[in-house]
Amino acid sequence: MVQIKTPEQIAKMREAGLVVAAIHAATREAAVPGATTHDLDQVARKVIADHGAKSNFLGYGGFPATICTSVNEVVVHGIPDEKTVLKDGDIISIDAGAIVDGWHGDAAYTAFVGTGHAPELVELSRVTEESMWAGIAAMKVNNRLVDISKAIESYIRRQPRPATGKYGIIEDYGGHGIGTEMHMDPHLLNYVARKRGKGIKLVPGVCLAIEPMVSLGTAQTEVLQDDWTVITTDGTWSSHWEHSIALTEQGPLVLTAPDCGRARLAPYGIEVAPDPLG
Repeated sequence: MVQIKTPEQIAKMREAGLVVAAIHAATREAAVPGATTHDLDQVARKVIADHGAKSNFLGYGGFPATICTSVNEVVVHGIPDEKTVLKDGDIISIDAGAIVDGWHGDAAYTAFVGTGHAPELVELSRVTEESMWAGIAAMKVNNRLVDISKAIESYIRRQPRPATGKYGIIEDYGGHGIGTEMHMDPHLLNYVARKRGKGIKLVPGVCLAIEPMVSLGTAQTEVLQDDWTVITTDGTWSSHWEHSIALTEQGPLVLTAPDCGRARLAPYGIEVAPDPLG
């Protein structure tokens, strides 16, 4: 069952979204060579505490940390620890969330550690991020859920192939509804699966976390023995981008973007909804 939010509830989700944005800003600055993924987790914990919010990752299904830190071939759900030291040339996807008054925010980004990254890694992150914005641009009243999936997949498929031969759109993980829980109906694929049908009609009050995950090779993944860390089966590196979005009568509102998504949606001719927090 899809939860429909009121404008007042969306305003609370915006508060949570801005905490997530603050976590992103702080961890991006801290993701430097020599830092451990545990260091990044401590940074995120401080941001959450400073904002009087709660973590929606810590303890979720037994997850032991505040953020997910997924380095190189790790697609998602990497567990921060003191042994994983970031090196020059690494890429890291940081997934973070927060709760304010029972309402959730969730977003992820890929960062480059140090310098000297191969062009195909820079392009991988760009393609993944841009596919997310294409999906967000398709989040329109009276569209269907599959329109978002189609926009994401179509953007990726239109891009020149990388030197590795192809982009793998990760199949086992995707976006989701968000609100009073972090993961809610509906599940959102990052590609079109005909057998899944068109999905729900998008109406004001629907809130989604749109999050493509793309590798430089396979679309297949496996979970390590810690029961959390997800890696590509062929060892190729991957990128993960995510925002939480509310659909309103005035248009989309990117809850986890400081500017509500205004700059990135303008090229699509989309005017975002007013920030409910002013």
